[in-house]
Amino acid sequence: MKTETAVFESSAGLASQLKPSTLPEIAFSGRSNVGKSSLINKLLNRKALARVSATPGKTATINFYRLETMRLVDLPGYGFARVSDAERRRWAGLIEGYFNDERDLRLVLQLIDLRHPPSRDDYQMLDYMTDRGIPYLIVLTKADKLNRTERRRRMEALEKELEAFEGIKVLPFSAVTGEGVPELRDILDFVSSEEEAAEADGDTAPE
Repeated sequence: MKTETAVFESSAGLASQLKPSTLPEIAFSGRSNVGKSSLINKLLNRKALARVSATPGKTATINFYRLETMRLVDLPGYGFARVSDAERRRWAGLIEGYFNDERDLRLVLQLIDLRHPPSRDDYQMLDYMTDRGIPYLIVLTKADKLNRTERRRRMEALEKELEAFEGIKVLPFSAVTGEGVPELRDILDFVSSEEEAAEADGDTAPE
């Protein structure tokens, strides 16, 4: 994964503004303020390529970051209560437009804050991707915020919270310590390779 080639490419606030898919894409999905921008910056070894905001609901567009062999797609966060109905409809239309477009989507990284159980919106997103056959991997963000005992308890609880999703895979991540970064880079390199494209078999997550 040649992080030095990464550049911000474009944003889309409406489905009609989406540019054609010309590279394998890895999308980042999750609630507002779950840490998508921090994850992207850490993966790319940049401090501020993806803008990080302390204000939930700040990212209202789909943002594209191009690398030599792939494109990272930062989807707008969901679940923020202080938005209008019109904004919710725009968000829904934008997300639907992205997933319904003919794109070379290889994987969705579904971010969930390790400190808390999945929200109703998280479950809806997981159901949507499962029903559509969209491959995904759950990334458990902010892993550094828990001590060893708290982390063990949350991981045990997650097994029950996600038991409806057979064969689901999770990966703890921390933008502070770098936990999970090497594994995620390897996964992104693999799923964006030509070999993976040829061997795709419809699984919900890479082995």
